[in-house]
Amino acid sequence: MQNKKVAIVTGGGSGLGFAIAQKFSQHGIQTIIVGRDEEKLKTAQSQLGENCFYKSCDLTALVSIPALIENIIAEFGQIDILVNNAGINMKKEFTEVTDEEFQSVITTNVCSVFAMSREVVKHMLVKKSGNIINISSMAAQYGLPKVIAYSASKTAIDGMTRAMAVELSPKGIRVNAIAPGFIYSAMTDKALNSDPERKAKVFGRTPMGIMGEATDIGEAALFLATDAAKYITGVVLPVDGGNSIGF
Repeated sequence: MQNKKVAIVTGGGSGLGFAIAQKFSQHGIQTIIVGRDEEKLKTAQSQLGENCFYKSCDLTALVSIPALIENIIAEFGQIDILVNNAGINMKKEFTEVTDEEFQSVITTNVCSVFAMSREVVKHMLVKKSGNIINISSMAAQYGLPKVIAYSASKTAIDGMTRAMAVELSPKGIRVNAIAPGFIYSAMTDKALNSDPERKAKVFGRTPMGIMGEATDIGEAALFLATDAAKYITGVVLPVDGGNSIGF
């Protein structure tokens, strides 16, 4: 068992997390998907095959995170890769966002990422090696309306990624982030098709003129997680068809 790398992917039951877990498990990495919905995790595991395992945990209950990590270490012996993918978004007019709603997004998108990373790093430091990948967003690259809490959380992720990289890289742990652009899903497709003006804006400022696919994020995560990226740390990699530099 120990010759295989062990990865944790939070929010791995669907969407980008699933695509990342799929790439990892296809490449022989033992991948533990973590999420709240056990049925969703079971379904994902059955699709991902023998290299995939799951642990159900509500990451917003920060006190439960140390036990989750101890549990994984006890079962798998090591954690080589951590992908902090779980996150929530909320679209609302700035003045209508309550303190509770703002805090809820920050707790899920920032506090749980910190707590997961802290507990995993304790074990990575012993081995003097490890790899952490955070999932950022275009909302940290430029201003997007009606997502104030999400924008604040993802900007925090970029800052945390750089701070962690500087502190942990001398100890053998690389830390990077991926900033996805507009990635195709049934939901984004429907949203854009129902809003022609927004659709024109999205494709107008994406130089490649198309949406990305979840597998594009999976490939980027696999690259950052392997020795192909052994000299890369502290970067926020846009995987966005040029959207972040488009005009």
